[in-house]
Amino acid sequence: MQINAFIDGKPYSFDRPMTVLEACKEAGREIPTICYHPSVKSIGACRICVVEVEGFRNLQAACTLPLSDGMKIKTQSPRIAASRKMNIELLLSRHPNVCMTCESNGNCKLQALAYEYGIEEPAYGVQLRGLEPDDSSLFIYRDLNKCIQCQLCVRVCDEVENMSIYSMAYRGYESLPEPPFGLPLGSSQCVSCGQCASICPVGAIVEKPSMGKARWWELKAVKTTCPYCGVGCQLDMYYHPKTNEIIKVMPSEENPEVNDGIATCVKGKFGFEFANHPDRLKKPLIRRDGKFVEVEWEEALDYTADRLKEMLRKYGPEGIGLLGSAKCTNEENYILQKFSRAVFKTNNVDHCARLCHASTVAGLAMSFGSGAMTNNLLDIQHADVILLTGSNPPENHPVYGSRIKKTIRENGTKLIVADPRKTELVDYATIWINHKPGTDIALFSGLLHIIAAENLADETFIAERTEKWEEMKESLKGFDPKTVSEITGVPVDLLYKAARLYAEAENAAIIYAMGITQHACGTHNVISLANLAMATGNLGRPGVGVNPLRGQNNVQGACDVGALPNVYSGYQRVGDPAMKKKFEEFWGVTGLPTNIGLPVTEMIGHPNIKAMFVMGENPAVSDPDSEHVEKSLAALEFFADTDIFITESNVYADVILPAASTFEKDGTFTNTERRVQRIRKVIEPIGESKPDWWIVQELSKRMGYEMNYQSAEDIMNEIRRCTPSYAGMAYHRMEKIGLQWPCRSDEDPGTSILHTQKFAHPDGKGKFTPMTYNDPPETPDAEYPFYLSTGRILYHYHTGTMTRRVKAIHEKEPEVKIEINPTDASSLGVKTDDLVRLTSRRGSIEGKVLVTERSVPGLVFVPFHFAEARANTLTGNFLDPIAKIPSFKVSAVKIEKIDHKTAEV
Repeated sequence: MQINAFIDGKPYSFDRPMTVLEACKEAGREIPTICYHPSVKSIGACRICVVEVEGFRNLQAACTLPLSDGMKIKTQSPRIAASRKMNIELLLSRHPNVCMTCESNGNCKLQALAYEYGIEEPAYGVQLRGLEPDDSSLFIYRDLNKCIQCQLCVRVCDEVENMSIYSMAYRGYESLPEPPFGLPLGSSQCVSCGQCASICPVGAIVEKPSMGKARWWELKAVKTTCPYCGVGCQLDMYYHPKTNEIIKVMPSEENPEVNDGIATCVKGKFGFEFANHPDRLKKPLIRRDGKFVEVEWEEALDYTADRLKEMLRKYGPEGIGLLGSAKCTNEENYILQKFSRAVFKTNNVDHCARLCHASTVAGLAMSFGSGAMTNNLLDIQHADVILLTGSNPPENHPVYGSRIKKTIRENGTKLIVADPRKTELVDYATIWINHKPGTDIALFSGLLHIIAAENLADETFIAERTEKWEEMKESLKGFDPKTVSEITGVPVDLLYKAARLYAEAENAAIIYAMGITQHACGTHNVISLANLAMATGNLGRPGVGVNPLRGQNNVQGACDVGALPNVYSGYQRVGDPAMKKKFEEFWGVTGLPTNIGLPVTEMIGHPNIKAMFVMGENPAVSDPDSEHVEKSLAALEFFADTDIFITESNVYADVILPAASTFEKDGTFTNTERRVQRIRKVIEPIGESKPDWWIVQELSKRMGYEMNYQSAEDIMNEIRRCTPSYAGMAYHRMEKIGLQWPCRSDEDPGTSILHTQKFAHPDGKGKFTPMTYNDPPETPDAEYPFYLSTGRILYHYHTGTMTRRVKAIHEKEPEVKIEINPTDASSLGVKTDDLVRLTSRRGSIEGKVLVTERSVPGLVFVPFHFAEARANTLTGNFLDPIAKIPSFKVSAVKIEKIDHKTAEV
C-alpha cells in the first residue's frame, strides 16, 4: 500500500494507513496537540490540532482524520492560527492562573501553547469552578479546577489500564472525569498505576509523592528498565542533580511492545523511593565482637578475600556456596558464576530462579529444547483463546494483566482460568476451572485425554514436528474425565467444555506462572502444559505458545548467563567435556568442575557448605522453612554478603559490602519474553556503595584471578563472545529497544517467536512426555485442615526490602493480610482485621484476617513480603526431584483466633 499526499505543498508517500496527524509527524511537520497521545484512541476533543484540507469547508482535527491518497494538507495559516488561539483561550477561561505554584509548571501543554500564541489572559474572561481538590489517594492528587476536559485520563484508564475508574460525569462545561458515584479516588477501586498522572497534559492530576520536591526544569531524565517484575517496562527516571534524588517516574514511549508507551503499575511508577532511603548501606561493615563496624573498602575487601581463601584451603571447593540474584544485572550474575567456577572451582552457584521458575527451565527444555517463553508479550492480541493457569497478572505482572483484559474486551478473546483462587481475571473468564491445589497434572492430562479421544489433536503438526505421541496417548488412559474429576474436584462437563474451547481455537495461548511451577511436581506441571500445546499445534506463530511469566526483573537473564549449578552462560552444560574445554580456554583457567553443583534449596543447611557469598538475596524470607534457613546461615563459618540494606539474612553475615542499586549503575536485564534491555545509571551511588560486578571483580583480583573490566559493557561484550544466543547483544543495538534472544550476530534482529520451523532439540522435534499423577507431599488432614498457598500482592515485591521502604506503598499495605473465605471465617468465628495464628508442621505466624471470596473454602492465602509474619515459616522444603524447586503452593495449616487481650500480653 502507498498513500501519496501533499503537506504544506510538498509531496510525501506513506506505506500504511494512518491519520493526518501521524502523517504530518512522519513528514517532520509538527502540529500542536493537547488531547492526543499515541497510546490511546484519538477523539478530537481539544481541536488544537486542526488543519486545512483541500475539499473540506471546515477545519479538520488532524488526530481523527484518516489520511487518504491525493490529500492536500496545510498545517499553518492565519485561519488555523486563529482557530487554535481561540480554542486555547476557551480552555484558559476555566483554568486557574496558578502556574507559579503548579506542579506541572514547565511541563504543561496548555502553558506552552499560551506562550507560543502570546495569550496573557483569555479574551472571554475567567470563570473558575471553585472545586475542592481530591487528596484522598496516597499516590494521586487531583485538582479538577485545572481540568481541560481532554479525557486522556478517562481513555488511558479504560483502554490501557482497563480499570475504567474514570468517566466523564455531568454535562457541558461542568463535565469532569470522576470515579463512580462521585467517590474520592482513594475510596474507589483505583490500583494506583499512575497512568492518569503520566498522561495528564496539565496539572489537574499529579503524582502526590513528588509534590513540592522540584520544578520540572530542575530535573534531568534517564531512560532505564523497571527493577520489579519480569515484564520489563521502560521508564524515564527524573532526578534532581543537586540533591542526587529521584523525584518522579514517567513511562517511556520508546518501547510500546513492552508497556504500550504509557503503562506503569504502582511499583514501577511510585516504587523508587527505596534508592534514597536513609536505611541504605553506605560503607562496608565487618562484624566485630558481635556487632557491625564500618570500615574502609580496602580493609573490607582484603578481609573478605582472605577469609574466602581460608575457607577454600580448609574445606575445598565443595565447602563454598555462592548465590546470585534476579535483582542484579546480567553482567553481575555472569561475573559471579565466573568467580565461582574460575576461582573456587565449584558449581555451587545458584539464584532465586530456583524458587520461582526452575521447573520452567527444566520442563520446557525437556519438551522443546529451550526453557523460556515461546512468544512475545505483544502477540497475545492474536489469541482466540487464552488458557491462564497459576498466574495472577493484574497483581503480579500488572501491565501485562491489563493487556490481557484489553485483548478480551476488544477482540472477543475467550479466557479459561484454571486456578484454585478466584483471582481478578476470573471475572473476565468464559470458564473458571477451580481445581484442588496440587492437581494440575491430572487436570491438564485430563484435558489432553478429551482432546485425543474427540480427535481434536493436530495430527499434521504432531506427525511432522513431534515424537512419542502414541506413547503419550497410551498414558492418557489413566486420565479419563471421571477419574480426573474425582482427583481435581472439577465437574466432568466443565472438563469437556475447557478441552474443546482450547483445542478448537485457531490460536490458543497458554500463560502460566508460579502457581504451576512452585510444586514438588513443578517440572511435570510445566511439561503437561507443553504436551497440550504440542498436541494442538499451538506453537511457532503469533497468538499461541507456552508463556511463563517470570516473577522478577532479571530472573530470565540470571539463568541465561549461567547463575545456575548445572550450566554456563547460554545453558551450556558444565558436564559436557567440550564446554569444560571451551570455558577453560576462554577464561584462561584449568580444572573447571564437571559435577553439577548444589541448588540453593539444598545448599543452605548442607553439611558440606561452610562458607557462602550471597549477592542481593534474602533467603531468610524468600526460602521455605525460614527457621531452618536462619539457623543454617547463623551456623556458617564465614558468610559474606552484598546488598543495599541490612536484611533478615545478612544480619548473620561476617561482612556486608554495600551495593549500588539498580538506579546507580549500568547493565542489562532480560525480561520474561527473552528481551535484553539496557539499564542506565540515573543517580550517583549512595554513600560509598559500588556495583556488584565491581565488588566481585575486586575480590577475584585479591584471590589471584585477574578481572579487569572497566564497565558493564565490557562484561556484556565477553558474554557475547562465549554465549551464542547473546552474540548480537551489543549495547549500541539496544539503545532504544531491546533484542530478544536468540540473537546470534550483529546483523540478527533477534527472535520474537521461538520454534517457528523446528524445536531446539538437536533433531528439531518436540518431545511428548507421558505423565503420572501423585498427591502433593502434604495435604490437609484433621490436625491441619486448610490448604495454604503463598504468593504476592499488587503493592509489594519479593521480600519487601524495596517496596516496604516506599512511604505511600507501605502506608497502603503495611502488614500481612491472611486471606480466608467467608464460609471458613464464619466457622472459625473471625472477621476482617481479627488476629489469627496460622500453624503448620514447621512453625507459626500471626496476622490479621482479610475475609474475601478470592480464597475458596478450605484455602488460605498468605503473601510472603512481610518478615514479621513470614509465610515461609509455614512452608516445607518439599522439592521437585528434577528442578529442586520448593512446594510453596501447597502446605497444610490450622487457624486459631487470637483473643486481643491475650495477643497484647
